[in-house]
Amino acid sequence: MNDLTLYGLSRSVYTRIARLALEEKGVDYGFEEVEIFGKGGVPADHRKRHPFGRIPVLVHGDFTLYETGAITRYIDETFPGPGLQPADPRLRARMNQIISLLDAYAYRPMVWGVFVQRVSVPLQGGSTDEQTVSNALPVIETCINVLGGMLGGQPYLAGDKLTLADLHAAPMLLYLTLALEGKAMLSKRPELERWLASIRMRRSVEKTRSIYELEQSVGA
Repeated sequence: MNDLTLYGLSRSVYTRIARLALEEKGVDYGFEEVEIFGKGGVPADHRKRHPFGRIPVLVHGDFTLYETGAITRYIDETFPGPGLQPADPRLRARMNQIISLLDAYAYRPMVWGVFVQRVSVPLQGGSTDEQTVSNALPVIETCINVLGGMLGGQPYLAGDKLTLADLHAAPMLLYLTLALEGKAMLSKRPELERWLASIRMRRSVEKTRSIYELEQSVGA
């Protein structure tokens, strides 16, 4: 019986970040979908795992952990496999900086401001809130320019090797580029566009593709 289980939603950006870390490390884990956005709200049993009713949550034996950044660092430091955090203190600081700026400035405008409004809402029969999209675009442009500048000519966001920064950024940018505005903005930063194309080819990313990416690939 597997003593490591991740609870979350396969369509969730933050759940996917945790899954990417598990996949990159080659960890054997169980995954359970927890619908926290349903009509009934957060399931009562999930509230016991996460007092704020969010996702993901990692349960490893008798140890329960929430907050994605804590989960991915725990995964990297607990299990064998390729290291996902730089040993060099400056590169590790850069990795942490990128993760922080993604959480603070990129996630909400990229995912809720553009992806949800342009992709998710219309698929559910709703209408896009154009003002929300418009408000999000300048912030996204700043984020993309900052990330592109940090990437420069190196293969990954925090140096020559894949790190948690790349795994944190990828799901947000993959969702963003499902919208025409996102594709157009990324095309202005070819270094970031190349990085995303490379990341998209990784087995971990293929294995964790969301329903939205799968639908697009079928319709392409």
